Amino acid sequence: MTRQAIIDRTIAILHQLPEEKVAEVSDFVEFIIKRYEEQNLTAGIQLLSNEGKVYDFLNEEEDLYTVSDLKEVYK
Repeated sequence: MTRQAIIDRTIAILHQLPEEKVAEVSDFVEFIIKRYEEQNLTAGIQLLSNEGKVYDFLNEEEDLYTVSDLKEVYK
């Protein structure tokens, strides 16, 4: 089913519902849109932080501790 067909079918169903139920559907759609936008924003931030060069200096930093610095080794 195409996107437009789904939209048309949903609108036809909404016309059959009482006003308070249509308001519930509207609230739910707004919730889904906000969650979708937040997920996109989070994915964009993760992409920027992964591809950005901001933390590259950490790759050049020498190791402060080695295995020989351990007092106890757990297996």
